[in-house]
Amino acid sequence: MTIEDFAALHTSTGPLAVSNIWDAGSAAVVARAGAKAIATGSLSLAGSQGFEDGEVLPFDALLATVGQVGRVCGLPLSVDVVKGYAASAEGVRDNLAKLREAGAIGCNLEDRLIVGKGLRDVPDQCERIEAAASAGLFVNARTAIFLEPLMAGEDPNRADLVDAAIERAAAYADAGARCFFVPGLSDTDLIERMCREVSLPINVMRLDGMPANRDLARLGVARISYGPAPWRDAMAQVQDAAREAFA
Repeated sequence: MTIEDFAALHTSTGPLAVSNIWDAGSAAVVARAGAKAIATGSLSLAGSQGFEDGEVLPFDALLATVGQVGRVCGLPLSVDVVKGYAASAEGVRDNLAKLREAGAIGCNLEDRLIVGKGLRDVPDQCERIEAAASAGLFVNARTAIFLEPLMAGEDPNRADLVDAAIERAAAYADAGARCFFVPGLSDTDLIERMCREVSLPINVMRLDGMPANRDLARLGVARISYGPAPWRDAMAQVQDAAREAFA
């Protein structure tokens, strides 16, 4: 599948639903369930190998997992590369070229700072998006505008945050992004506004209380990610089974 073929899967007439995977086994299961594409989640993949999220998992281990997934699944694969595993745009380009060679067709690249809280300046993040695109990947530009307040226990569904996200989306599109990922945003009116005012396809992350996928499609959503939820659910079942076995 080419990047353009993969891009064509991102449409609100039939949104690309992504049940995020963490290894070759989970990829094979999701593929058999009828997935159109496979995508990793950074927290899930790191956690499955005993690491915390946030580029603690060695990059070589990430590449190895990509290769393993490719051997069991022929579907297009998008990989969450967090911040690109590099301090510079040149480093991002080099790393993601290796990712492309390993078999990935796309990536999630987020705009949080490597150290500390807050977001990268827009020009800086645009350089990194350009680098990722030049490596031959479909870039799903992920913004932490909504996720950071959500993780802090605050309501991220605010009009001012949407204003800021729309500005970033326009810049990221000019830099070569092909999709805009807004995890943490869950208000239907604000999601609809994002879909209406952003030129890129909009990717949301499913959270408790959000409407059904078909209703998100009516709002204009083109991609729906499940984030770490599948891995957490699977690990909870493993734990429950172990507790029953050891009782």
